[in-house]
Amino acid sequence: MTDIQATQAKRTQDQGSRAVFQGDLSAPDPLPEAAIEAATRLMRDGRLFRYGEDRNSIPEAALLEEEFAAYTGRAFCLGVNSGGCALFLALKAVGVEPGDKVLVNAFTLAPVPGAIAHAGAEGVLVDIDDRFVVDLEDLDRKAQSSGAKFFMLSYMRGHIPDMDEVMAICRRHGVTVIEDCAHTMGADWAGDLTGSFGQVACFSTQTFKHINSGEGGLLVTDDPDTAARAILMSGSYMLYAQHRARPPVEVFERHRYHTPNCSMRMSGLTAAILRAQLPHLKERNDTWRHIYRRLEGQIDAIPHLRMPKRPQAEGFVPSSLQFSVEGLGDEQIQAFVQAAAQAGVHVKWFGQAEAVGFTSRHDHWRYMAEQQDGPLPRADRLLHGLCDLRLPVWLKDEDCDVIALVLAQAMELARQPAA
Repeated sequence: MTDIQATQAKRTQDQGSRAVFQGDLSAPDPLPEAAIEAATRLMRDGRLFRYGEDRNSIPEAALLEEEFAAYTGRAFCLGVNSGGCALFLALKAVGVEPGDKVLVNAFTLAPVPGAIAHAGAEGVLVDIDDRFVVDLEDLDRKAQSSGAKFFMLSYMRGHIPDMDEVMAICRRHGVTVIEDCAHTMGADWAGDLTGSFGQVACFSTQTFKHINSGEGGLLVTDDPDTAARAILMSGSYMLYAQHRARPPVEVFERHRYHTPNCSMRMSGLTAAILRAQLPHLKERNDTWRHIYRRLEGQIDAIPHLRMPKRPQAEGFVPSSLQFSVEGLGDEQIQAFVQAAAQAGVHVKWFGQAEAVGFTSRHDHWRYMAEQQDGPLPRADRLLHGLCDLRLPVWLKDEDCDVIALVLAQAMELARQPAA
């Protein structure tokens, strides 16, 4: 018996010859002790609000912004209370007005079109290709036909398009790019970090992202006016000088009397937790890449399952894994998902008729139905068979092997003829 087989045997319950995964894929890893100590120190101090009118406050949020700006190579950074709020502030800070059209790829999560709606704008969905990224031909076509001057590019589930081509198309049509980097903190295209391409980029620190504060968001940009407007809208009152990764104070003078306070600040407690995790980001991302590679070939070898082909230029950081189910009907896909769940591997299926949990697709967002410019044939086809698997960073090789075995056995059960 090999080591992998021995481990599988230990992790398999007595259900005939069927493997059962004993872990909980929804369980995040615990925070490092340094994060717990930083939070405790700040709670003892009591001043959790990021701004203070005395000199003794601990400027955790300002320090995080300074450190994250340095990490991303951008000039300015703002911490806010969620990734969705960062997206909304980014849209408003670059000049999106009510009624403006904003391009967005059709494979994304509900907070992205939600941010567009929050800004009073209209989302124009762009089709996707077999890599689950924005379809470049449809982006070119929709940029011209819609007249949209903004593109919220979502790197949904960490899938990165050819950024050289994306930016060339947007420059040709005079389109401002806002990057949604919720799933790509530390990822790159051909060596350039995601978050370094658009006028502004947004990151999430929700529990299942690359660093975890429960909720939280970060916005980065090199444009001083964009940064000043975002800081003012986030709710800085007249205390914007306490920011460290900010433009000069005179830039705020141009905007402070005309910019509303939307109270979307990041707290000092959130920032303290995140600062302790940022130095470990590379190690975590390397672990995720290893987990993905361990599972990739095994899943791709299962009949009716297809993994996307990822180009060499895509330096992805996969906190989750996506595959397509091909050649099966809805009842068989549902049977596959249910069989996997019964064996401890919970797979999310984007093709279900109704949204479930965090999983939804463009036709579930019915408030966008009247805003669309033509059909989305590839997105409809791909999302119908698309499945999603969360990859906690604590997974070991033997865990990956058991997960792959569960999926293979679930597929065997799904393909059996009905009794």
